[in-house]
Amino acid sequence: MHVLYSNGPEKMNCSNDTSASRAIALAQTFIYVPVFFIGVILNVFALRVFCCKLTKWTETRVYMTNLAITDCLFLITLPFKLVYRTDHMNKLCIVLEAAYFINRYMSIFLITIIALDRYIAIRYPLQAKNIRSPLKSALVCGLFWILMISFVCISKYMNNEEPPGVCFRTNSRKLSVYIFATAIWGFLIPLIILSFCSIQIIKKLTIKKNVDLHEEKLIQKAINIILANMTTFIICFLPLHVAYFISFIDSKYASCAKRKQNDLFLNVAAILANTNCCLDAFCYYFVSKEFQDASVVLRTQNQEPENQGTEIIY
Repeated sequence: MHVLYSNGPEKMNCSNDTSASRAIALAQTFIYVPVFFIGVILNVFALRVFCCKLTKWTETRVYMTNLAITDCLFLITLPFKLVYRTDHMNKLCIVLEAAYFINRYMSIFLITIIALDRYIAIRYPLQAKNIRSPLKSALVCGLFWILMISFVCISKYMNNEEPPGVCFRTNSRKLSVYIFATAIWGFLIPLIILSFCSIQIIKKLTIKKNVDLHEEKLIQKAINIILANMTTFIICFLPLHVAYFISFIDSKYASCAKRKQNDLFLNVAAILANTNCCLDAFCYYFVSKEFQDASVVLRTQNQEPENQGTEIIY
């Protein structure tokens, strides 16, 4: 999983680079402290709006509420990640590590589900009335919570035979099926789904851009937001999972110097990925008004049956 790999028993003579470790620790402190405070403020404010200010529960509202909860829970683990940087594994650390991974990948899956839900609403507007509902959205979120908690708990249980290590780190250099599964199921497949849905939505919105300048600007803003969301997703999570693949491939035969390079890349990529819990609030909450404006344009442009469902873009 996403951690700094220390040396296994087969490479005990490959000592850790203390200068690199200090640099990473300093970077984590410098970035995680503002990320924690800004992220908590933004996501708590978003939760207050979703839960207290809006009157009607919609599919998007359900997903957005779960996304804000996920990001808040993830943010809570960041201070402990700094505090437990050199502490040995204990029960509290195991719980925090589990929460760290559960909420990261719940965030990835929820971002993907939001894109898929929006794609269904636009591409199949008539069928969407039967497919989509707030209750079904809540059940989907519940199912993913169960799957994520189960996967992380099983992986923790299966790794119990490993010698105790340092909190938020692992002391094994063995090839790990969990690293490979995380990179494939936790990122690559969601990336494919997100990219496909985003491209199809952009194509659909582009077709609707025609006459009125004001309406065209609204739709263009919606397109820009979709591009920004997809770009943010790729920038935040792609480097981390590339680092997972590299660690998986090189974990057995890489030299000491190569492992140190991989560890440095993995830690820098992880810092970048952890900033996503702040960016979600910008990408999926504060800009949602633009989708509402664009959906109004799509509704009023014509009265064809295919367009009857476009009001549920966001």
